[in-house]
Amino acid sequence: MALHLAKSLGLQPARSPLPSRARAVVQRTRGRRHGPITRLMSPSDFGEILKPFVFLDLFDHEGAPFNAALHPHSGIATLTYVAEGSVSYIDPDNVRGTLPAGGVEWMQAGRGMWHGGGLDKAGRTRGFQLWIALPPELELGPTVSIYQAPEDVPGAGPARVLLGSYGSASSTITSPSPMNYLSVRLEAGERWCYEPPLGHTVLWVAIASGVVATPDELQHGEIVAFEPSSKAVEFEALTDTEFVLGSAAPHEHDLVLGYYSVHTSPEALRDGEAHISSISRRLVQEGRL
Repeated sequence: MALHLAKSLGLQPARSPLPSRARAVVQRTRGRRHGPITRLMSPSDFGEILKPFVFLDLFDHEGAPFNAALHPHSGIATLTYVAEGSVSYIDPDNVRGTLPAGGVEWMQAGRGMWHGGGLDKAGRTRGFQLWIALPPELELGPTVSIYQAPEDVPGAGPARVLLGSYGSASSTITSPSPMNYLSVRLEAGERWCYEPPLGHTVLWVAIASGVVATPDELQHGEIVAFEPSSKAVEFEALTDTEFVLGSAAPHEHDLVLGYYSVHTSPEALRDGEAHISSISRRLVQEGRL
């Protein structure tokens, strides 16, 4: 019974060998660090081969609290996951709040919105912010703001489902296209197998802490892209480890970039940036900018 339950959660017996023909890692990097933020993925590198995932920032700040200014987005969705500490937020409707460790912030920018945030308590704060390119039918659509407390983020085995579905757990956030985004914690010696859904040929992993083998050794601060395929990946924790994993069907559209925006065409980018500018004028009149 215990073995059957472990397999149903993706866990494997501790002494079983790693597969001899594992899904290959085709690219890896530690990204570019700017203060407490490391940009692991951007459209000029991993974002082009892993789209719809286009940006991924690992943030790790220890020190005094601070506020980040309001800034705009269009054509994308962002998902912020707090692994340790807490972050504050200001949403497009000027609603303010705090996202604690284990919580999720989902912002679907659509045609355009402004938001902000920061750290409202001293101490250490760690987590990830992921940008996702929206398909044409959503990139000029309405704005969606969702905040999930830690207890509202579903889990199955060692994985918490930030977006999509895994095992018996499904996020209540509607994904803009077929994708999964998971946060996984494994103890040293523990093994876990991820079987991508049908069509999820895009797959990447970013290591928040510790060391894990796939069988390639992946270390804290790295992001790796796997070969496009439908193969499963088995993970063996060489130390206590935490990582995030994304899988998806490919985004079959160009990435047309603005400073804060990602769209599928120059026309959509112009529309989104024009809408952002109109919101900016209103925010200035209201004294918020």
